[in-house]
Amino acid sequence: MAKTKNKSGAVADITEFTAEQAAAEYETLAAEIAEHDRLYHREDAPRISDADYDALRARLLTIEDAFPDLISDASPSRTVGAAPSEKFAKVTHSVPMLSLGNVFDEEETGDFIDRIRRFLGLDAQASIEITAEPKIDGLGISLRYENGQLVSAATRGDGYEGENVTANVRTIETIPHKVSARDFPGVFEVRGEIFMGRADFLALNQRQEEAGGKVFANPRNSAAGSLRQLDSKITQSRPLQFFAYSWGEVTELPAETQLGVVEAYKRWGFPVNPLMQLCSSAQEMLAVYAGIEAQRATLDYDIDGVVYKVNTLALQERLGFVARSPRWAVAHKFAAEQATTILSDIDIQVGRTGALTPVAKLEPVTVGGVVVQNATLHNEDEIARKDIRIGDWVTLQRAGDVIPQILGYLPDKRAADAIPYKFPEKCPVCGSHAVREINEKSGKLDAIRRCTGGLICAAQVVERLKHFVSRNAFDIEGLGAKQVEAFYHEGRIRTPADIFTIAARDKAKDNLKPLSAREGWGPKSAKNLFDAIEERRNIGLDRFIFALGVRHVGEVTAKVLARSYGTFEALRTAVLAAANDKEGDAYAELTNIDGIGTVAVDALIEFFAEDHNGQVIDTLVDEVDIQPFARADTSGSPVEGKSVVFTGTLEKMTRAEAKAMAERMGAKVSGSVSKKTDYVVAGPGAGSKLKNAQELGVEVMSEDDWLALVQQG
Repeated sequence: MAKTKNKSGAVADITEFTAEQAAAEYETLAAEIAEHDRLYHREDAPRISDADYDALRARLLTIEDAFPDLISDASPSRTVGAAPSEKFAKVTHSVPMLSLGNVFDEEETGDFIDRIRRFLGLDAQASIEITAEPKIDGLGISLRYENGQLVSAATRGDGYEGENVTANVRTIETIPHKVSARDFPGVFEVRGEIFMGRADFLALNQRQEEAGGKVFANPRNSAAGSLRQLDSKITQSRPLQFFAYSWGEVTELPAETQLGVVEAYKRWGFPVNPLMQLCSSAQEMLAVYAGIEAQRATLDYDIDGVVYKVNTLALQERLGFVARSPRWAVAHKFAAEQATTILSDIDIQVGRTGALTPVAKLEPVTVGGVVVQNATLHNEDEIARKDIRIGDWVTLQRAGDVIPQILGYLPDKRAADAIPYKFPEKCPVCGSHAVREINEKSGKLDAIRRCTGGLICAAQVVERLKHFVSRNAFDIEGLGAKQVEAFYHEGRIRTPADIFTIAARDKAKDNLKPLSAREGWGPKSAKNLFDAIEERRNIGLDRFIFALGVRHVGEVTAKVLARSYGTFEALRTAVLAAANDKEGDAYAELTNIDGIGTVAVDALIEFFAEDHNGQVIDTLVDEVDIQPFARADTSGSPVEGKSVVFTGTLEKMTRAEAKAMAERMGAKVSGSVSKKTDYVVAGPGAGSKLKNAQELGVEVMSEDDWLALVQQG
């Protein structure tokens, strides 16, 4: 039975989900994962622990296994990292920088080896060499060398496009600017991890605190923040280090094994991790894992697990990739670190969607080198399930994040007069009633309690405005969260359109003093803000959609909608038509978009159908110029976008290899035949699927025909 825990802690049996229930939870998980990817990879400011993030991904993958039709190219299982920051020039990776899948125990480690044997068609007892090395908790980097010279350095970004940080990387002493070895290839992209040692991190934080500067939460954040400086002199002043362990584009590899390439790195002058070892069985892999974990506290750099890789490169090539990660490598994560402290209070925060989120206020405690004072409690069901009360001694778990998970309380330390926590039923900001809605799709009570105050609730209005001007929305320089909050309370900005009329109203000398006369401002700073606002009157459709702050419509969903409809007028017309008739073509068209589910569609309908939202949008579109979405002109492979079904016995490759090949070339592999199927590849023993294809008139081809077709690309 596919049972996992949902956010409220209750066990949800996915095998009992209806398609609508699965789609509803899948949409919520996808949006949440995308936001955490952005915070971790782009902002260097994660909000949840690694363990909580891994749990979100694990549940999403479980739903995908049970409901594969939910998977699209925009799914978190198919994407890596987050879009690169616009502060830096972008670099397109010639070979994508993908992520790793995770395992968490001995059984899953054994399963990893078994999957490799099955994919390659090997005997169950066949020995496979595996390398094992520490998983560094740092920032992935790709260093491109041409004729021995370092010519560029790029961050991972979204796996396909990264940030150009060449000038900053050149300041890191352990990274060679030139490799003079005779056997160094003409083109070689050396990949690895940039990190900061623990002792250097503590010393840096001490200097920052003394100078009144930013104090970093952990070595990973400090390394990422140091590398992303616009002034390379700041990066040079930070003690960054590097380990090489992988590669991208190369003209020729120096060895036929993973270990051999790493040994060549060492010979060429690149730092490599000395703890890397070669294993020939799952037992040896687990022994290395235990040995590295035992050394974890004594190492001068943070690690969060051990990475296993198939050693033979020819086997790596055969195994290939699945979605966002290679089949030939996996990360065995460590258990999270723990500590205990006192929960002194529970603070209720109101988000831009009206969600009431409880945050534990803690007596400061150090967990894994980070001083922790706050921890998310998720929702009221989580508090009740764990029976957490104010004044309790609680156990914290941290796995690389500043806000850890509270595991529970210590019964022997609970005060006799401690009373159960009662979650507020009124919004602490505006006093409006706060309710838990019944999810119409699942029939269950939502885990989140929300303020009903809507636009009269200062917390929601301000947060919606902050979201509107955020980096991935309108991104107005000089108008950050602090300014938005101040301008709202002063009455300068109450709606999004007010942002674009602020200069005219300031010039007309309305009932507020001119911005230039405001404390901390002057004529130049006011003009700079007005100019920055003017520059943002032109905005891409996907950014505009995201800026509206519609529930369940994150960056990825906004891009999918923009790509599907092209203009804002077309999208708005389609949504309003769907609102008028949920049985009609408009609603069906929306829900049939690959990557858009009914949860997001219903949220769009609720948003656009509200009269007051329509008035806000009408006023806003009069002030801005929304650019139509520019669709990419790609030639594609001969099977790009085609739906393919494999049936019968394949003789030249395993079924898994055939599926991987098709997906690499842009085809969609399905498990059943329908009118939308383009090709059925049939081998000996093909049964009902072949019959269905013939009845529906779907093109049927042999394995040889298929190979000839894909080789045309």
